[in-house]
Amino acid sequence: MHCYVYASQHKRDTYVWLLARDDFTVLPEALALLLGDLRFVLEVDLDERRQLPHEDSRLVLAHLREQGWHLQLPPGETLAVGPMLAGARQAPMSERRDED
Repeated sequence: MHCYVYASQHKRDTYVWLLARDDFTVLPEALALLLGDLRFVLEVDLDERRQLPHEDSRLVLAHLREQGWHLQLPPGETLAVGPMLAGARQAPMSERRDED
């Protein structure tokens, strides 16, 4: 799966993986606000066999398939806005309609 990785300018060592380059519309609004400006860092073909330094490639792929994005936090860190994001989740990619 081809994907794109962006670094948060506000949260150190925090990255967002996306299926489409610069398609930040898939991110929940609360997450986008928390991360602030994002800087493009990497374009990669990802599969389950690829070893990543700080992430499980199967988990990244699952999140990309289910919601169109994956959040990579620094090791041992969690987001305090978890409940806020749960209420703001986007519909799964398979349920979204194109808004032309």
